Amino acid sequence: MATTTISTTNIIQMTVNDNDYNSHFEGNLLDISADPEAYYRVVLFGYITPIFFLITLAANILIVLVLSRPTMRSPTNLVLLSMAVADLLTLIFPVPWYFYMYTLGYYKFLLYPALSCNLYHVMSEILPTFFHTASIWCTLLLACQRYVYICHPTLAKVWCTNQRVTRTILAIFLLASVHQLLRIMPTIMDDNSIIMNTNNESMINNEPQKACRQVIAKWTTSIENLYFGTYFVFRIVFVHIGPCFLLVIFNVLLYNALKRAEKTRNKLLNKQQSTEQRNGSSGWNKQQQQQQQSDDHQQQRKANRGRDANSTTVMLIVVVTVFLIVEIPLAVATAIHVTENMFTVDIVSDRFLSMTIIFSNFFIIISYPLNFAIYCGMSRAFRETFQQMFLKNLFTIRLTARSSSLNPFISTATTTSTTTNTTTTTTTLSSSNTATATTLTRMKNISSASSKGHY
Repeated sequence: MATTTISTTNIIQMTVNDNDYNSHFEGNLLDISADPEAYYRVVLFGYITPIFFLITLAANILIVLVLSRPTMRSPTNLVLLSMAVADLLTLIFPVPWYFYMYTLGYYKFLLYPALSCNLYHVMSEILPTFFHTASIWCTLLLACQRYVYICHPTLAKVWCTNQRVTRTILAIFLLASVHQLLRIMPTIMDDNSIIMNTNNESMINNEPQKACRQVIAKWTTSIENLYFGTYFVFRIVFVHIGPCFLLVIFNVLLYNALKRAEKTRNKLLNKQQSTEQRNGSSGWNKQQQQQQQSDDHQQQRKANRGRDANSTTVMLIVVVTVFLIVEIPLAVATAIHVTENMFTVDIVSDRFLSMTIIFSNFFIIISYPLNFAIYCGMSRAFRETFQQMFLKNLFTIRLTARSSSLNPFISTATTTSTTTNTTTTTTTLSSSNTATATTLTRMKNISSASSKGHY
């Protein structure tokens, strides 16, 4: 164990003594209590986030249950399903630490031992970033897939199949995991004893305290700047700025495609109305009128399918728009933060940048339950499946329970009446003659034949 006297800041730079990994290594002390924005973190992540986590948990579980139904299986729904799972897992891992640190107030004390620090680092940073990265790429896949459906329907039959989409989703999660694995590999947490010149509540009489120190592994020291520079540049280009830029383009293209489809549908409706007026005045025979009615029916079915497709497209545009509203500020803040650190420049104040990142992350969290509301409000298939799975069964159970409680003697009376009638019928059949039995058999056959003809 090394003993080092340091002063606390938000992230404390400290020099490690010779009996540790290496004399020239520098490490970061994990001290959340020194965070100047701790008050906002306590309010946002300690009190509000757990509430939205419970809402998101319920909403996304319902989304998964509905979209996993065999009748709902489609390439688009597979992507929506993967997004719901990724968003849910983005919250599941850090929320226990938010509750421990900010709700219970343990952020005021140094976290220890190294196992706890490693769990905190992985569950509050690595895993949420992994799943959120996968969610971002799945959102981009959703927009790209819908664009192919609308603007290149012939290609959609080849590329937008359930099998191909499933493989793409698996590849997205695999690539996101590799991306975050490269982030955690060069990081080492170890136990350390320190004397801190601070007013921290966990420090008493400046006695040595147990704490966690985060250091860089030996194999990355010679390429540290290149390694982390490459990682963060990749993250800016391919996780934040790049996907947001492409999503804006796809949203504009999808909106323009919807406007063109609306104009085409209006032209077809006007043409159909004019044709009906001419047919009514030209005195067509009955066969011609029936043929025209059949053609009109087919056109109406095509129009309904087109209307459903357009509704799905509008829903996805809304989903992507909500995503962009909460993601663009975080993308810009991340790009500024990385630029300042790589080129040692000051673009904005550290406090402003930190507050922007805190509130951006918070707004991303509270946006998760909105997808369920969007699906219910704008997708007829999702709404009907949800009603069939939950609301209909719930209504039936309540109605049955209410009927049983209000009429406790009906079932008993009915059972007694049924038993009496059964006994009487059995006695009558046993004592009747052969002609009566034959007549009943014929009546039963006639009834059976009629029933088969109905179905």
